[in-house]
Amino acid sequence: MAGGDRIARRYVVSGLVQGVGFRWTAQRVARSLGITGTVRNLPDGTVEIKAHGGPEALENLRGALRTRMPGRVDAILEDPLGSPAQGGRPGDFRVVF
Repeated sequence: MAGGDRIARRYVVSGLVQGVGFRWTAQRVARSLGITGTVRNLPDGTVEIKAHGGPEALENLRGALRTRMPGRVDAILEDPLGSPAQGGRPGDFRVVF
């Protein structure tokens, strides 16, 4: 994938998303899609995902957030991020604390 094909998105997921394995499942899904980025719990009980990848891969990730995650997703807020980080291997997606 060429560098120009990559975009960056921030997702904030609310619902029953902490303490259920959500971050670890998000990591597995993102890595399988070749997405780089991070996932972390926020103090307000939501989960934040910063993801960098191709538009189709990010659309697939968003769909998986709705259908493949443990717990219960009530809402997903999505915002564009600035330029995707340069470097990083496809699938370099980490859970951060």
